[in-house]
Amino acid sequence: MTLLDPPPVTTHKSRAIPFTIAVAVVAVILVLYFIFRYYPEENAAKRFLNALVANNPDLAYELWKPGPSYTKKDFLADWGPDGYYGPVKSYEILCSYKFVCASSEHGSNAVDVRIAVSPYSPMPDASDPEKSRKTKIVNIWVVRSDKSLSFPP
Repeated sequence: MTLLDPPPVTTHKSRAIPFTIAVAVVAVILVLYFIFRYYPEENAAKRFLNALVANNPDLAYELWKPGPSYTKKDFLADWGPDGYYGPVKSYEILCSYKFVCASSEHGSNAVDVRIAVSPYSPMPDASDPEKSRKTKIVNIWVVRSDKSLSFPP
């Protein structure tokens, strides 16, 4: 560099572009995380409910992974064609969230999936009071480790 050469020009624009890209990538990752964080548990609940919709209580009972105190007779009393929640012809997953309960058997290792089940196919619209009256809301716990299902305590 000689005395008459101008000093090198520094641009501040080059710093803003990588910073903006980094912030956008982090924002997209966060949004995707919050959308798909309970996807495996919701998918386990969907497989169970699809077995009920297909009128396959044996597969549904197997997917429930019941304990020794919850017999198939009890299961059919809850989910069978004449059960409390049955017959299940359509369903809608309303929401899912991690349930924190230190006194439960599974602790905070369970996701509570809130589901609307209906004896009509397709799911009745809220504007049809006669059919939507028979729609029941049920909470199902899905244990994260083995995807077993149960009712919340």
